[in-house]
Amino acid sequence: MAAHVATARSKARKRALDVLFAAEARGISAGDLLDQQIGEGQVPNNPFTVKIVRGVVAEAERIDALISAFAKDWTLVRMPAVDRNVLRIGVWEILDGDVAAEVAISEATALVTELSTDESPSFVNGVLAAVAKDVAKR
Repeated sequence: MAAHVATARSKARKRALDVLFAAEARGISAGDLLDQQIGEGQVPNNPFTVKIVRGVVAEAERIDALISAFAKDWTLVRMPAVDRNVLRIGVWEILDGDVAAEVAISEATALVTELSTDESPSFVNGVLAAVAKDVAKR
């Protein structure tokens, strides 16, 4: 398997994950944190970061329902925070349709490979593959 090359979009996903993770840790809305960061001049250098965060916030209920439906034996609160938020980004990308589901899954798997537990890549891959299959049927 080839090493993951960090593209501008890959970096934007990681930055979006940082915002989602930090907002959750602080108990505030990711949209509010993003607005605060932008207001303080910490504008993400890739507009894709903003699109991801705003998209995840806008579709939060639907995204969490899909994750919950396909994360067998795992509740959202029981998942590691990194996995939960990477799944949210991956599901949003699958729903958004701007990139192929396979790309969204691969990018999410790469993020958790770098940042989470040894079991996380196969878990995230499995959940997102099931979500993508379900979304494709609709």
